[in-house]
Amino acid sequence: MDKLEKLQNKIKQFHLERDWNQFHSPENLAKSISIEAGELLECFQWNSEFDLEDLTDEMADVYIYLLDLADRIDVDLIDIADKKMDKNAIKYPVEKSKGKSNKYNKL
Repeated sequence: MDKLEKLQNKIKQFHLERDWNQFHSPENLAKSISIEAGELLECFQWNSEFDLEDLTDEMADVYIYLLDLADRIDVDLIDIADKKMDKNAIKYPVEKSKGKSNKYNKL
């Protein structure tokens, strides 16, 4: 069992012990990801300095909810991220996008 599987099992066990699965619909998990992402941004609200512990706690919250959502809808995050990178390579070819931050339809 790899580290990712161990973490996923730990998350599942945590929720089972607390009877929280009833609250973790895909919709609620997506909302929670957005809320936690907002809290991640809050770490940079007034300047670019940040508290590493606060920042990593918020990153972990986003990641945990994302792992839980992936489990709920039965998708492999590594597979879908790999496929998305292939799509991104087509949308953002090196010769058009290198050194630019434009969206793909503005290249």
